[in-house]
Amino acid sequence: MTAIKTGLTSIASTTALALWVASFGWGDMALADGHSNMAEPGTMHVTKSPTCGCCGAWVALAREEGYDIDITDTADVVTIKLDMDIPGDLWACHTAMIDGYVVEGHVPFAAVQKLLEERPAITGISVPGMPAGSPGMGTDPTAQYDVIAFGGTAGKGVVFHRAGL
Repeated sequence: MTAIKTGLTSIASTTALALWVASFGWGDMALADGHSNMAEPGTMHVTKSPTCGCCGAWVALAREEGYDIDITDTADVVTIKLDMDIPGDLWACHTAMIDGYVVEGHVPFAAVQKLLEERPAITGISVPGMPAGSPGMGTDPTAQYDVIAFGGTAGKGVVFHRAGL
């Protein structure tokens, strides 16, 4: 019963995000053709909706952290998630790429730094959904949520970093 409930919750979450994305009428997206075309090391390329305030807040915080940011504002944030093989249950509102890695959603910058320092054999990291208190979503350093690694040695997802602990 628990497996069914978990599966239904995952499907409902993914469906809700897809409906949320679709409600903005997003289409036509420019994106990289894979890791080989990503921004130069040290430059973070963020693909986001031009109307999403929390994405803009996360970008502003990334700049405050010292990241050089290149932005693609697009009406279609779904295509990049599919092209970057981000598992549907790990989707969030914006997708960033830096130094060959995907950073999905409101990932805290301590986790991004850990990723770039440790350089694990994974595709990227994600903070699924839009947790309250995550960077750009109220930015509460005591908020507790997990950052999930995916792809490569992480498979469909394992905890990479625990925020707020």
